[in-house]
Amino acid sequence: MNAMFRNKWWSFGFRSTVMLYFIILIIIPIFGIYTQSLSLGWQPFWESVSDPLAWKAVLLTVRLAVIATIINIFLGTMIGWVLIRYKFPGKRFLNSLVDLPFALPTAVAGLMILLLLGPRSFVGGLATKLGFDIVFHEPAIIIAMVFVTFPFVIRAVQPLLEELDRSEEEAAYTMGASKALTFFRIILPSMVPGIISGAMLAFSRGIAEFGAVVLVAGNIPGKTLIASVYIFGEIESDNPQGAAAVSVILLTLSFVILWTVNLIQSRRPGQ
Repeated sequence: MNAMFRNKWWSFGFRSTVMLYFIILIIIPIFGIYTQSLSLGWQPFWESVSDPLAWKAVLLTVRLAVIATIINIFLGTMIGWVLIRYKFPGKRFLNSLVDLPFALPTAVAGLMILLLLGPRSFVGGLATKLGFDIVFHEPAIIIAMVFVTFPFVIRAVQPLLEELDRSEEEAAYTMGASKALTFFRIILPSMVPGIISGAMLAFSRGIAEFGAVVLVAGNIPGKTLIASVYIFGEIESDNPQGAAAVSVILLTLSFVILWTVNLIQSRRPGQ
């Protein structure tokens, strides 16, 4: 009886600790953002979110994050395919490098891009001679977003490829199907849920990126100023309500994306 009583109290204490941790670190900060954004009322909130610079920053962020996500869909799918289906020297090392953007400080990633593609670098100098610039323009923002988000699609696709039944492929080959036809008819449909969920997570991460972008964007209002840097600028300008209002837009968009990802994952076969 005492053992049962202790087990119930231990279970209750464990669940309560987890819920308290979740509430303090996630629920309260999110609630604080929404509260701060409406602290002065609906009219100031609407003025903040409808400010032309704010909308240009949000729309630019979304547009560039979409481009980076499309690039990641193709690169991530191909890299995931190669790492699962092929054996070659250094495969394990390359597979471990996929997670580097998760471990690397994003400011360091921005500095790497700045040094490799800046005006004084070979690539940046060559681009300038050809009539276009990379750093302090939209291409640098896209590169930064691609770098910090490309693991998502790869890691979402790899488990699906590992679980794929090879017998269906072999049956298609014995029936005379080409490798391309087998890929598009049998393999790709099995990968689609992972590609979609990975792409959505990459997009959600891209619109929130700050550290890698702030060093290479130039932060020109209306041209290269993205939402996260705009929010930082509002804080420095002593306008926390305006920063919170724009944050609400990104936060709500991220909520919708994460909910969609969970819905897709819950509908996978076997879930």
